[in-house]
Amino acid sequence: MKRITAIALLAIANFALAGTSYAQSTGVRAKVPFSFTVGDKVLPAGDYTITSETPQVIVIKNHDHAAEAAVSLVIQASNASPSGGKLLFHRYGSQYFLTEILCNPADMNLSIPPSKREERVQREQASLERSTTTLVAYLTR
Repeated sequence: MKRITAIALLAIANFALAGTSYAQSTGVRAKVPFSFTVGDKVLPAGDYTITSETPQVIVIKNHDHAAEAAVSLVIQASNASPSGGKLLFHRYGSQYFLTEILCNPADMNLSIPPSKREERVQREQASLERSTTTLVAYLTR
């Protein structure tokens, strides 16, 4: 009985340690030179840390401005970045929306679905000009 209890406690400890190492090992840093939108939050330009809390949730933090955004329901991106990493943004006029995080070394190739705000801006800009995808931030570990 004691042996089963010890094995169960060891298994629980391993799961707890695996969860914390997963969250810590998937963090990357990026410098973004402009303000951008993630979900319903506008984040200022600056240095960011991006972590994957679970396979479907990412957290983007700017420690200089105490800004943070969490995005759920991210999906695996079909693209990949074999050399280093990059952030991809959709640009509509002067507004930027984070759309993909591509970083093979951190096992973080994620696509962020368009928010309601992005869809609204996209409709407004559709008659004026086309959107573009802009690469401006490289990721580091």
